[in-house]
Amino acid sequence: MTFSIMDFVIFGSERSMFFPPPTSSTAAEVDSLFYFILWVCIVFFIVIVGVMGYCLIRYRERPGVKAEPSASHNNILEVTWTVIPGIFVGVIFYWGFVAFLDLRQSPDESYEIQVEAKMWNWSFTYPNGHVDNVLHVPVDKPVRLVMTSVDVIHSLYVPAFRVKMDVLPGRYSHTWFEANTVGDYTLFCTEYCGTKHSEMLSKVVVHPSGEFEKWLEDAANFLERMTPVEAGEILYQRRGCAQCHSIDGSAKVGPTFLDAFGSEQSLMDGSTITVDENYIRESILEPQAKVRVGYRPVMPTYQGQLKDEEINALIAYIKSLSEGSQVNP
Repeated sequence: MTFSIMDFVIFGSERSMFFPPPTSSTAAEVDSLFYFILWVCIVFFIVIVGVMGYCLIRYRERPGVKAEPSASHNNILEVTWTVIPGIFVGVIFYWGFVAFLDLRQSPDESYEIQVEAKMWNWSFTYPNGHVDNVLHVPVDKPVRLVMTSVDVIHSLYVPAFRVKMDVLPGRYSHTWFEANTVGDYTLFCTEYCGTKHSEMLSKVVVHPSGEFEKWLEDAANFLERMTPVEAGEILYQRRGCAQCHSIDGSAKVGPTFLDAFGSEQSLMDGSTITVDENYIRESILEPQAKVRVGYRPVMPTYQGQLKDEEINALIAYIKSLSEGSQVNP
Protein backbone atom coordinates (compact mmCIF):
# COMPACT_ATOMS: atom_id res chain seq x y z
CA MET A 1 0.00 0.00 0.00
CA THR A 2 1.36 3.43 -0.94
CA PHE A 3 0.54 6.79 0.57
CA SER A 4 0.81 10.29 -0.85
CA ILE A 5 1.19 13.58 0.98
CA MET A 6 -2.56 14.12 0.50
CA ASP A 7 -3.21 11.26 2.91
CA PHE A 8 -1.84 13.52 5.62
CA VAL A 9 -3.15 16.87 4.39
CA ILE A 10 -6.84 16.06 3.91
CA PHE A 11 -8.72 15.96 7.20
CA GLY A 12 -11.07 12.99 7.41
CA SER A 13 -9.74 11.45 4.21
CA GLU A 14 -10.99 8.00 3.21
CA ARG A 15 -7.32 6.96 3.05
CA SER A 16 -5.08 7.13 6.08
CA MET A 17 -1.69 5.92 7.17
CA PHE A 18 -2.79 5.77 10.78
CA PHE A 19 -6.37 4.44 10.72
CA PRO A 20 -8.52 2.06 8.67
CA PRO A 21 -11.10 3.81 6.45
CA PRO A 22 -13.84 5.45 8.59
CA THR A 23 -17.01 3.35 8.44
CA SER A 24 -19.24 4.95 11.08
CA SER A 25 -21.11 8.23 11.34
CA THR A 26 -18.69 9.72 13.89
CA ALA A 27 -15.37 8.29 12.65
CA ALA A 28 -14.63 11.10 10.18
CA GLU A 29 -14.95 13.73 12.92
CA VAL A 30 -12.51 11.84 15.13
CA ASP A 31 -10.04 11.58 12.24
CA SER A 32 -10.37 15.27 11.39
CA LEU A 33 -9.55 16.33 14.94
CA PHE A 34 -6.62 13.93 15.09
CA TYR A 35 -5.09 15.29 11.87
CA PHE A 36 -5.69 18.88 12.94
CA ILE A 37 -3.74 18.27 16.17
CA LEU A 38 -1.07 16.38 14.23
CA TRP A 39 -0.51 19.23 11.77
CA VAL A 40 -0.49 21.87 14.51
CA CYS A 41 2.24 19.87 16.26
CA ILE A 42 4.21 19.42 13.02
CA VAL A 43 4.06 23.13 12.11
CA PHE A 44 5.02 24.27 15.62
CA PHE A 45 7.85 21.73 15.71
CA ILE A 46 9.27 22.98 12.41
CA VAL A 47 8.99 26.65 13.44
CA ILE A 48 10.49 26.15 16.92
CA VAL A 49 13.31 23.86 15.81
CA GLY A 50 14.00 26.10 12.79
CA VAL A 51 14.32 29.23 14.94
CA MET A 52 16.42 27.33 17.46
CA GLY A 53 18.76 26.08 14.71
CA TYR A 54 19.09 29.58 13.25
CA CYS A 55 19.97 31.02 16.66
CA LEU A 56 22.53 28.29 17.30
CA ILE A 57 24.33 29.17 14.07
CA ARG A 58 23.81 32.95 14.09
CA TYR A 59 24.84 33.49 17.69
CA ARG A 60 27.45 30.80 18.06
CA GLU A 61 30.71 31.61 19.84
CA ARG A 62 33.33 32.89 17.37
CA PRO A 63 36.91 34.09 17.83
CA GLY A 64 37.16 37.85 18.24
CA VAL A 65 33.43 38.37 18.74
CA LYS A 66 32.28 39.39 22.20
CA ALA A 67 28.95 38.33 23.61
CA GLU A 68 26.38 41.10 23.83
CA PRO A 69 23.95 41.34 26.75
CA SER A 70 20.41 40.39 25.81
CA ALA A 71 17.24 42.18 26.80
CA SER A 72 15.59 40.87 29.95
CA HIS A 73 12.31 40.33 28.11
CA ASN A 74 10.25 41.27 25.07
CA ASN A 75 6.59 42.04 25.75
CA ILE A 76 5.48 41.57 22.15
CA LEU A 77 7.22 38.21 21.86
CA GLU A 78 5.86 36.97 25.17
CA VAL A 79 2.30 37.96 24.30
CA THR A 80 2.63 36.35 20.87
CA TRP A 81 3.84 32.97 22.12
CA THR A 82 1.12 32.95 24.78
CA VAL A 83 -1.88 34.10 22.74
CA ILE A 84 -1.32 32.04 19.58
CA PRO A 85 -0.90 28.64 21.37
CA GLY A 86 -3.81 29.62 23.64
CA ILE A 87 -6.06 30.07 20.60
CA PHE A 88 -5.09 26.65 19.26
CA VAL A 89 -5.69 25.02 22.67
CA GLY A 90 -9.14 26.66 22.84
CA VAL A 91 -10.04 25.44 19.34
CA ILE A 92 -8.87 21.90 20.12
CA PHE A 93 -10.77 21.85 23.43
CA TYR A 94 -14.03 23.06 21.88
CA TRP A 95 -13.76 20.72 18.89
CA GLY A 96 -12.87 17.74 21.09
CA PHE A 97 -15.59 18.51 23.65
CA VAL A 98 -18.33 18.73 21.01
CA ALA A 99 -17.11 15.50 19.38
CA PHE A 100 -16.97 13.80 22.80
CA LEU A 101 -20.59 14.73 23.53
CA ASP A 102 -21.64 13.27 20.18
CA LEU A 103 -19.81 10.03 21.02
CA ARG A 104 -21.35 9.76 24.49
CA GLN A 105 -25.00 10.57 23.70
CA SER A 106 -26.72 7.89 21.65
CA PRO A 107 -29.79 8.75 19.55
CA ASP A 108 -33.20 7.93 21.04
CA GLU A 109 -33.98 5.43 18.27
CA SER A 110 -30.84 3.36 18.89
CA TYR A 111 -31.03 -0.44 18.72
CA GLU A 112 -29.81 -1.73 22.09
CA ILE A 113 -27.55 -4.78 22.52
CA GLN A 114 -26.29 -6.13 25.85
CA VAL A 115 -22.56 -6.91 26.01
CA GLU A 116 -20.89 -9.19 28.56
CA ALA A 117 -17.11 -9.52 28.72
CA LYS A 118 -15.31 -12.32 30.48
CA MET A 119 -11.86 -13.90 30.31
CA TRP A 120 -11.48 -14.23 27.34
CA ASN A 121 -14.67 -13.93 25.37
CA TRP A 122 -17.27 -11.41 24.21
CA SER A 123 -20.98 -12.21 24.52
CA PHE A 124 -23.68 -10.15 22.78
CA THR A 125 -27.33 -10.53 23.77
CA TYR A 126 -30.04 -9.24 21.43
CA PRO A 127 -33.54 -8.02 22.39
CA ASN A 128 -35.09 -11.38 21.40
CA GLY A 129 -32.76 -13.25 23.81
CA HIS A 130 -30.34 -14.60 21.21
CA VAL A 131 -26.72 -14.71 22.39
CA ASP A 132 -23.74 -14.62 20.04
CA ASN A 133 -19.98 -14.11 20.39
CA VAL A 134 -19.95 -12.04 17.19
CA LEU A 135 -21.58 -8.61 17.09
CA HIS A 136 -24.14 -8.36 14.27
CA VAL A 137 -25.69 -4.98 13.48
CA PRO A 138 -27.81 -3.39 10.73
CA VAL A 139 -26.28 -0.79 8.42
CA ASP A 140 -27.26 2.89 8.78
CA LYS A 141 -28.93 2.37 12.16
CA PRO A 142 -27.54 3.64 15.49
CA VAL A 143 -26.63 0.81 17.87
CA ARG A 144 -26.24 1.30 21.62
CA LEU A 145 -24.08 -1.14 23.58
CA VAL A 146 -24.80 -1.65 27.30
CA MET A 147 -21.71 -3.39 28.65
CA THR A 148 -20.54 -5.11 31.82
CA SER A 149 -17.83 -7.57 32.87
CA VAL A 150 -18.12 -10.68 35.03
CA ASP A 151 -14.49 -10.72 36.18
CA VAL A 152 -11.89 -8.02 35.44
CA ILE A 153 -11.69 -4.77 33.49
CA HIS A 154 -11.92 -5.21 29.72
CA SER A 155 -12.15 -2.61 26.97
CA LEU A 156 -14.16 -2.91 23.77
CA TYR A 157 -12.51 -1.39 20.70
CA VAL A 158 -13.63 -1.30 17.06
CA PRO A 159 -10.91 0.57 15.10
CA ALA A 160 -12.99 1.05 11.94
CA PHE A 161 -15.72 2.81 13.95
CA ARG A 162 -13.29 4.75 16.23
CA VAL A 163 -15.22 3.30 19.18
CA LYS A 164 -13.50 2.39 22.44
CA MET A 165 -14.99 2.03 25.93
CA ASP A 166 -13.91 0.27 29.12
CA VAL A 167 -16.08 -2.61 30.35
CA LEU A 168 -16.13 -2.79 34.14
CA PRO A 169 -17.16 -5.51 36.63
CA GLY A 170 -20.10 -4.66 38.84
CA ARG A 171 -21.39 -1.73 36.78
CA TYR A 172 -22.57 -0.78 33.30
CA SER A 173 -20.84 1.36 30.69
CA HIS A 174 -22.30 2.52 27.40
CA THR A 175 -21.18 3.41 23.92
CA TRP A 176 -22.83 3.67 20.51
CA PHE A 177 -22.06 3.80 16.81
CA GLU A 178 -23.82 3.88 13.47
CA ALA A 179 -22.09 1.76 10.85
CA ASN A 180 -22.53 3.13 7.34
CA THR A 181 -20.64 0.49 5.35
CA VAL A 182 -21.55 -3.19 5.00
CA GLY A 183 -18.77 -5.62 5.90
CA ASP A 184 -16.84 -7.39 8.67
CA TYR A 185 -14.75 -5.38 11.13
CA THR A 186 -12.30 -6.37 13.86
CA LEU A 187 -13.36 -6.06 17.50
CA PHE A 188 -10.93 -6.72 20.35
CA CYS A 189 -10.05 -5.98 23.95
CA THR A 190 -7.53 -3.20 24.63
CA GLU A 191 -7.27 -3.64 28.41
CA TYR A 192 -4.80 -6.30 29.58
CA CYS A 193 -7.05 -8.92 31.20
CA GLY A 194 -4.86 -11.98 31.72
CA THR A 195 -2.84 -14.59 29.89
CA LYS A 196 -5.24 -14.91 26.93
CA HIS A 197 -5.79 -11.17 26.50
CA SER A 198 -4.38 -11.17 22.96
CA GLU A 199 -6.87 -13.89 21.96
CA MET A 200 -9.95 -11.95 23.11
CA LEU A 201 -10.95 -11.24 19.53
CA SER A 202 -14.28 -10.98 17.79
CA LYS A 203 -15.75 -9.06 14.89
CA VAL A 204 -18.63 -6.79 13.94
CA VAL A 205 -20.75 -7.96 11.03
CA VAL A 206 -22.68 -5.09 9.42
CA HIS A 207 -25.66 -6.48 7.51
CA PRO A 208 -27.25 -4.82 4.45
CA SER A 209 -30.59 -3.11 4.91
CA GLY A 210 -33.38 -5.63 5.58
CA GLU A 211 -31.06 -8.62 6.13
CA PHE A 212 -30.24 -8.13 9.80
CA GLU A 213 -33.76 -9.05 10.95
CA LYS A 214 -33.68 -12.24 8.84
CA TRP A 215 -30.30 -13.21 10.25
CA LEU A 216 -31.44 -12.62 13.84
CA GLU A 217 -34.57 -14.75 13.44
CA ASP A 218 -32.64 -17.59 11.84
CA ALA A 219 -29.77 -17.43 14.37
CA ALA A 220 -32.13 -17.51 17.33
CA ASN A 221 -33.67 -20.78 16.10
CA PHE A 222 -30.43 -22.69 15.49
CA LEU A 223 -31.36 -25.37 18.07
CA GLU A 224 -34.36 -26.32 15.95
CA ARG A 225 -32.27 -26.70 12.79
CA MET A 226 -29.36 -28.72 14.13
CA THR A 227 -28.65 -31.97 15.90
CA PRO A 228 -27.68 -31.67 19.60
CA VAL A 229 -24.03 -32.31 18.78
CA GLU A 230 -23.96 -29.68 16.04
CA ALA A 231 -25.73 -27.16 18.28
CA GLY A 232 -23.37 -28.01 21.14
CA GLU A 233 -20.36 -27.29 18.94
CA ILE A 234 -21.84 -23.88 18.08
CA LEU A 235 -22.45 -23.15 21.77
CA TYR A 236 -18.93 -24.31 22.64
CA GLN A 237 -17.58 -21.49 20.46
CA ARG A 238 -20.35 -18.95 21.04
CA ARG A 239 -20.54 -19.07 24.84
CA GLY A 240 -16.81 -18.89 25.51
CA CYS A 241 -16.09 -22.55 26.36
CA ALA A 242 -13.33 -22.64 23.73
CA GLN A 243 -11.35 -19.98 25.58
CA CYS A 244 -10.70 -22.24 28.59
CA HIS A 245 -11.43 -25.84 27.48
CA SER A 246 -9.63 -27.50 24.60
CA ILE A 247 -11.02 -30.33 22.47
CA ASP A 248 -7.63 -31.74 21.45
CA GLY A 249 -6.23 -32.64 24.87
CA SER A 250 -4.02 -29.55 25.18
CA ALA A 251 -3.76 -27.77 28.53
CA LYS A 252 -5.76 -24.61 29.11
CA VAL A 253 -7.25 -22.80 32.10
CA GLY A 254 -9.91 -25.52 32.42
CA PRO A 255 -9.92 -29.28 31.78
CA THR A 256 -9.93 -30.53 28.19
CA PHE A 257 -13.18 -31.95 26.82
CA LEU A 258 -11.36 -34.63 24.82
CA ASP A 259 -12.19 -38.08 26.27
CA ALA A 260 -13.57 -36.39 29.39
CA PHE A 261 -17.02 -38.03 29.41
CA GLY A 262 -17.06 -41.27 31.39
CA SER A 263 -13.62 -40.72 32.92
CA GLU A 264 -12.81 -40.81 36.65
CA GLN A 265 -11.39 -37.53 37.96
CA SER A 266 -10.00 -36.44 41.33
CA LEU A 267 -11.46 -33.42 43.09
CA MET A 268 -9.78 -30.85 45.32
CA ASP A 269 -11.63 -32.17 48.40
CA GLY A 270 -9.95 -35.58 47.97
CA SER A 271 -12.92 -37.41 46.47
CA THR A 272 -13.35 -38.73 42.93
CA ILE A 273 -16.13 -38.19 40.44
CA THR A 274 -17.30 -39.80 37.22
CA VAL A 275 -17.75 -37.24 34.46
CA ASP A 276 -21.35 -37.90 33.43
CA GLU A 277 -24.36 -35.81 32.42
CA ASN A 278 -25.12 -34.74 35.99
CA TYR A 279 -21.55 -33.65 36.69
CA ILE A 280 -21.35 -31.61 33.46
CA ARG A 281 -24.67 -29.91 34.19
CA GLU A 282 -23.61 -29.11 37.75
CA SER A 283 -20.26 -27.77 36.53
CA ILE A 284 -22.05 -25.41 34.15
CA LEU A 285 -24.51 -24.10 36.71
CA GLU A 286 -22.40 -24.37 39.90
CA PRO A 287 -18.77 -24.52 38.72
CA GLN A 288 -17.29 -24.09 42.22
CA ALA A 289 -19.15 -27.08 43.69
CA LYS A 290 -16.72 -29.77 42.51
CA VAL A 291 -13.38 -28.44 41.30
CA ARG A 292 -10.94 -30.80 39.62
CA VAL A 293 -7.43 -31.26 40.99
CA GLY A 294 -4.90 -29.05 39.20
CA TYR A 295 -7.35 -26.30 38.25
CA ARG A 296 -8.28 -23.05 39.93
CA PRO A 297 -11.94 -22.27 40.75
CA VAL A 298 -12.24 -19.41 38.27
CA MET A 299 -15.08 -20.53 35.99
CA PRO A 300 -18.13 -18.20 36.15
CA THR A 301 -21.61 -19.66 36.58
CA TYR A 302 -23.99 -19.91 33.65
CA GLN A 303 -27.03 -20.06 35.94
CA GLY A 304 -29.86 -18.22 34.21
CA GLN A 305 -27.80 -17.75 31.03
CA LEU A 306 -28.28 -21.12 29.35
CA LYS A 307 -31.57 -22.83 28.62
CA ASP A 308 -32.01 -26.53 29.42
CA GLU A 309 -31.90 -27.45 25.73
CA GLU A 310 -28.62 -25.54 25.37
CA ILE A 311 -27.10 -27.40 28.32
CA ASN A 312 -28.28 -30.68 26.80
CA ALA A 313 -26.62 -29.74 23.50
CA LEU A 314 -23.33 -28.96 25.25
CA ILE A 315 -23.48 -32.31 27.06
CA ALA A 316 -24.11 -34.10 23.75
CA TYR A 317 -21.12 -32.35 22.18
CA ILE A 318 -18.80 -33.23 25.08
CA LYS A 319 -19.98 -36.84 24.91
CA SER A 320 -19.20 -36.93 21.18
CA LEU A 321 -15.56 -36.10 21.95
CA SER A 322 -15.10 -39.29 23.95
CA GLU A 323 -14.37 -42.63 22.32
CA GLY A 324 -17.05 -45.25 22.73
CA SER A 325 -19.75 -42.82 23.93
CA GLN A 326 -23.19 -43.09 22.39
CA VAL A 327 -24.84 -39.81 21.42
CA ASN A 328 -28.37 -39.58 20.15
CA PRO A 329 -28.62 -37.39 17.03
